[in-house]
Amino acid sequence: MVSRKTKYAINALVYLARESKDGQPIQISCIAEKEHIPRKFLEAILLQLRNAGMLNSRKGKLGGYSLQKSPEEINIADVMRLFDGPIALLPCVAYKYYKRCDECVDEGTCGIRAVFSEVRTETVRMLKNATLAEVLRRSEGLKEISLVKTKNKKK
Repeated sequence: MVSRKTKYAINALVYLARESKDGQPIQISCIAEKEHIPRKFLEAILLQLRNAGMLNSRKGKLGGYSLQKSPEEINIADVMRLFDGPIALLPCVAYKYYKRCDECVDEGTCGIRAVFSEVRTETVRMLKNATLAEVLRRSEGLKEISLVKTKNKKK
């Protein structure tokens, strides 16, 4: 399961991708209010995202945060790994966090490892393709579908 910290990070990034015009910073208080994220918690999250090279920050009255990379360059896999660590369900199939399973006799012939390796590979592929731009595109598509359904119900 995705942690609350990761979910808040994704919500904040999507908000910045959607609302930041010409890279103008958005204040933490605005993001916290609009996305219903506790401000102190959000401050720590945004700092981690900045340190990871995903966000820029500016101090002062007109300060705040903005995306350092384009929405096409920031994907959900990178955000999840930053806050939650490995995406793999077993340590023996993790890419960046590999650890051999204590009970494993032969990784090369382990059917369990083979299945979970496929799950990890497909999950990572999907999450890498889930960029902020893709999330925004899907949101807009879902809004259009919702509007059509609402119109049809009123008829």
